[in-house]
Amino acid sequence: MRAGDAAVEIFAQAGVKRFYAVPGESFLEIMDAVETRPDLSLISTRHESGASFMAEADAKLTGVPAVAMATRGVGASNLAIGVHTARQDSTPMVVLLGQVETEFLGREAFQEVDLPDFYREITKYSATVHRADRLPEFVEKAARIAASGRPGPVMLALPADILGEDIEAPESTPTAKSRPVPSSEDVRDMSRRIVEARRPVAIAGEGSKVAREELVAFAERYGIGVYTAFRRQDKFPNGHPNYLGHLALGTPPEILEALEEADLIISAGCRLDEVTTQSYEFPKKWQNVVRIGAEAVGEGAFEVRETLSALIEAAPKEPPVRGWSVAHGAYLELSEVPESRSEGGVDPAEVIAAMRETLPEDSIIANDAGNFSIFLHRYWRYGHPDTQLAPANGAMGYGVPSAIGAKLAAPERTVVAVSGDGGFLMTGQEIETAVRHGLSLTVVVMRNGMHGTIAMHQAREMGRLAGTGIGNVDLASFARSLGAEGFSVKSPDEIIPALEEAVSSESVSLVDIATDPDLITPTARLSGMS
Repeated sequence: MRAGDAAVEIFAQAGVKRFYAVPGESFLEIMDAVETRPDLSLISTRHESGASFMAEADAKLTGVPAVAMATRGVGASNLAIGVHTARQDSTPMVVLLGQVETEFLGREAFQEVDLPDFYREITKYSATVHRADRLPEFVEKAARIAASGRPGPVMLALPADILGEDIEAPESTPTAKSRPVPSSEDVRDMSRRIVEARRPVAIAGEGSKVAREELVAFAERYGIGVYTAFRRQDKFPNGHPNYLGHLALGTPPEILEALEEADLIISAGCRLDEVTTQSYEFPKKWQNVVRIGAEAVGEGAFEVRETLSALIEAAPKEPPVRGWSVAHGAYLELSEVPESRSEGGVDPAEVIAAMRETLPEDSIIANDAGNFSIFLHRYWRYGHPDTQLAPANGAMGYGVPSAIGAKLAAPERTVVAVSGDGGFLMTGQEIETAVRHGLSLTVVVMRNGMHGTIAMHQAREMGRLAGTGIGNVDLASFARSLGAEGFSVKSPDEIIPALEEAVSSESVSLVDIATDPDLITPTARLSGMS
């Protein structure tokens, strides 16, 4: 068979279902092979950034690598943003980049870039495949590396001439996943340290995704308070009495009190990134740390589910009584939607209140990056698993494409993208992709006419704004021009009717909400910062 067909066969054996790409002349055989298989889907997107965000969200939701494809240096440049997202979000992804013909490599041929060098910093592994007969070997390796250890993206550069070569059909190569299991001595030591701790807290990250039930049982059996890492709010039920809050940008002091007092911090599948650690303020030098899971590094990086299960078995018969009612109460109070502060337009908090009233609690919320998201993080309560898709690396443009990837991966779920106008205008054209594939999803845009995050920083540090304005674009009409339904909201009383109609639609719908630009955060006004 052709080498391209063989590569697709190996991907199918690894559980890959969807390939996202802007069509490129350098990987024609891959696209052709996917298109001929009823068990696989080729999703043609409007921009490579959309393709990479869709693949990242698909894999983040399912835990199975998706494939993102682009052609040569120009496509690879556009695709890179979603690959960086996958890297920092620990999402398994395989990236296939078309490359110039083998005989032209190293001569700066048309659109040529040294792709492994280009992608090395944002992938777990990057390589150029120089021989057709070794392509199945590289594909199997790529899928395995992407999903093992701390998951992440892997890139293969494919010279255009090798994909059409005939090679022997690959044999079925099912690979059993081996997961590290802590020794009984390790379990006893961890259990002892947790029991003896005065105020132990856990931070749940992406690596705890498959161990949600175990994490809840672990928290209850040891009397542990649980935080969720930045944009990982669905990893622990927010209504649980042991839940302490979300470690995000600008975390309120009331939420941080329990973390300040903790003498032991348990990192459960969390890489303790800059935002989660509040600019690396935590753990403090005097705070002991236990690291569990694939996102941890160094000794003690055991797989989350097996480790938590073992710790539950070793737990004392009577859970230690530590009492988290005050800390959990602080979270509940701060997540209650307050009265509107708006003096012109809609308060973004009112949008989240309307979403809470209108949407099913198990809706998948795919949120973009921007200051609007602070309102979502604070006021939307995540009670169900696999309900949050958000870029921990803060990549703008994530909202619409990630919602499409989620709907393709879970067509039975209600999926809602939430964006600001800045992020939406970067990738909103992917609505056409959703319409073309017959998807039903809703896009909520909080439009304040500016790049709010940058405006906030400028107001604080410079005393004036520069380059942050966004035009008064009719986004509802834009959505309709792409085949979707569009709704415009200018006052609070219009939000719920528009949302209800949008979510009940059997097609793609967009709700364009004009929000008050002065309400830059839940507690601050832009006008009061300069």
